[in-house]
Amino acid sequence: MDRWVLWFATGFGLGRSPIMPGTIGCLVGLPLGWGLMQIDSLGIQILIAAVLVLVSIPLCDRAEKLIGGKDPQSIVADEYLTLPICVIGLSAPLYLISGFIFHRIFDITKPPPIRNVQSLSGGWGVVVDDLLAALLAWGCNTLLAYGISLLCI
Repeated sequence: MDRWVLWFATGFGLGRSPIMPGTIGCLVGLPLGWGLMQIDSLGIQILIAAVLVLVSIPLCDRAEKLIGGKDPQSIVADEYLTLPICVIGLSAPLYLISGFIFHRIFDITKPPPIRNVQSLSGGWGVVVDDLLAALLAWGCNTLLAYGISLLCI
């Protein structure tokens, strides 16, 4: 069972990349985000995104214990399972790419309040900063979509 936990937590091994493991591992979230964008119901999109986040917490908690240390870089389930949040309510492929970019910017730079939640322990500490990064990215993505819609009128 622990091998499966590590397999999923490391993004099927992508999180073990020696170069930018968080960004490489986050690529696993692109098909999840694309799939979410294909669902017409906003409520179902939110429900699925919430379930993915709730799954990531115990997964990352167990993986952190198996690997050791606080929020090891090789654990990327927190990145790829929160990425779909960035595209809730959006349908154009452009927003999947911009959501990915915004998510990575906020996760890497950790502006307040993201930096402030780093002290949480276990799976919560691994996931909550990425959840906040995804929510900020969703806000930016939504503003981008609104701006583009104004230009196209």
